[in-house]
Amino acid sequence: MFDIGFWELCLIAVVALIVFGPEKLPEAARSAGLWIGRARRFMATVKQEIDRELHLQEARDAIKRSEQSSLHQFLEETKTGLNELQKPIISATDNEKTPLPANNLPPAATTSTVHKIEPH
Repeated sequence: MFDIGFWELCLIAVVALIVFGPEKLPEAARSAGLWIGRARRFMATVKQEIDRELHLQEARDAIKRSEQSSLHQFLEETKTGLNELQKPIISATDNEKTPLPANNLPPAATTSTVHKIEPH
């Protein structure tokens, strides 16, 4: 991120020594180190959360793609199965073009047998 070399660090140390003085410099360095550590931990936490969200989004997209492909495959199989079922029905209706009786009932339904049950 920052490209700070040896001479830049020496210049910062000399300026800090002049500004804070030799008595307050260790305390200032300690608090600066604490702040830098907190900032690094915060940045690491943010990075982990972003990575986690990206992985979750990728997982959601993968699930959505697999659900869509599964649904598409299911629909195609169902369509193929229905077409296969439709073929015998169409051929059977084309082969059997028998007219229905005048009352529009099939021949088996026109004759009925009534059985009378008598008590014993």
